[in-house]
Amino acid sequence: MIPSFLWWRRRVGATVFMLLLLAGVTLETRADTVPITFPDSVQQGSMVIGRVPPGSQVSVAGHDLRVTGYGTVVFGVGRDASGRQTVSITTPDGRRQNVAVAITPRDWPIERIDGVPPRTVSPPPEIARRIQREQAAVSAERARNDDRVGFAQTFIWPVEGRISGRFGNQRIYNGTPGSAHSGMDIAAAEGTPVKAPASGVITFADDLYLTGGTVLLDHGYGISSNFLHLSRIDVKVGDRVEQGEVIGAVGSTGRATGPHLHWGMNWFDTRIDPLLVLDRAK
Repeated sequence: MIPSFLWWRRRVGATVFMLLLLAGVTLETRADTVPITFPDSVQQGSMVIGRVPPGSQVSVAGHDLRVTGYGTVVFGVGRDASGRQTVSITTPDGRRQNVAVAITPRDWPIERIDGVPPRTVSPPPEIARRIQREQAAVSAERARNDDRVGFAQTFIWPVEGRISGRFGNQRIYNGTPGSAHSGMDIAAAEGTPVKAPASGVITFADDLYLTGGTVLLDHGYGISSNFLHLSRIDVKVGDRVEQGEVIGAVGSTGRATGPHLHWGMNWFDTRIDPLLVLDRAK
């Protein structure tokens, strides 16, 4: 027969354990049992997810990273990054450790795009000022560091189609050199529904001169997606959307030669490659 005080202790212990499970917490989230884990190397343009003891302080490239209750952190490596990215960690017990993530270089081919509306390639001064204002408004929303974890989901394709433009490739519009491509172009028919690749909150939705119908979806912890050239916008600022929910439709608005979806991703102001994010599911 079990003594009454032992039975009570076991009953309380079991109850606490079940409450932790219902709250989404496991014993592995204890700071003293979670190892520091980051990939040894990543490609240029990667979204990097690592794990540290919960409650740690983590910084990368001048950013103090949020840490989830499970100890998950995320950051981005830019197109032109090189060498190693150092992650600085201070664990809850005061231990300090630096982790170096090697950055693998990629080739960036040149893409020549002809037939683009000339006013979007070499805009007159008043249009250039408008473009600058609009892009600044979008960039301001990328500074958010909200506590939501859509970034940790397995991302899905927002539309199915042929990749017609790749992240990072140097672009030449109508013979005029432009900046490197900031996202991935997916060719699809006009009006094809565009779905959220992961959950988040809509932080920008408007029709802009250069990018046409434009939607920004914040996935949390500095990670966001942008969808450009939309023919229709089905969401508004403040809407919470789940993965797979329709946010708009494929179009050819703004600087475009035909219907397609431009899907870009950012970690704050660092552009990352959506295709590499999709590849994490493989």
